[in-house]
Amino acid sequence: MNPLYDNDYAPDAFEVRVSDLLVATPDQSDDLISNAVPEVLRQLREHLRMDVVFVSEFVDGRRVFRRVDTAPGARVIEVGESAALEHSFCQRVVDGRLPQLVHDVAALPDAAELPATPFPIGAHLSTPVVLNDGRVYGTLCCFSFAPNSELKERDLNKLRMSARLTAKRIDEQRAREAEQAMANWSIEQTPPQRRH
Repeated sequence: MNPLYDNDYAPDAFEVRVSDLLVATPDQSDDLISNAVPEVLRQLREHLRMDVVFVSEFVDGRRVFRRVDTAPGARVIEVGESAALEHSFCQRVVDGRLPQLVHDVAALPDAAELPATPFPIGAHLSTPVVLNDGRVYGTLCCFSFAPNSELKERDLNKLRMSARLTAKRIDEQRAREAEQAMANWSIEQTPPQRRH
């Protein structure tokens, strides 16, 4: 059901915060806004009671971990680590071979065909991070070591909101970098002023 038409729907504090950050403009980009993605990831992980949450980028056939937040004692992946994209849950989510919401990975009919991991994955939530031009940057994923039957569609919607915020921040950063590169190029192209 669409929350806009559900009379019993009331956004929680997490959804309100992400909504506020989504509508923030680049000129409001102070330290609080710039740090929005890591803070939202931490809140998302805690709210969903997951062990790990991360943002991955797809680069040259690999999945690279760009942001990672973990529960205490659950540090199983690090920022900058990478692995073959085809051997990841992320690729399967993006191409539709794996649902975005999984309560118990081991209970999936094709669980034996999933990529092996050096740690247990019980519950798994994942959604693509889609940039303004339609390209898939990567994914926003979170998982717990144990299954979790309490996860709902609303929890997946929180992940999707967070993915939109992440994509917005990436788009803004890339726009700033392109603008700076163009300014630098213009300066290099400007002939030096002659002195009279």
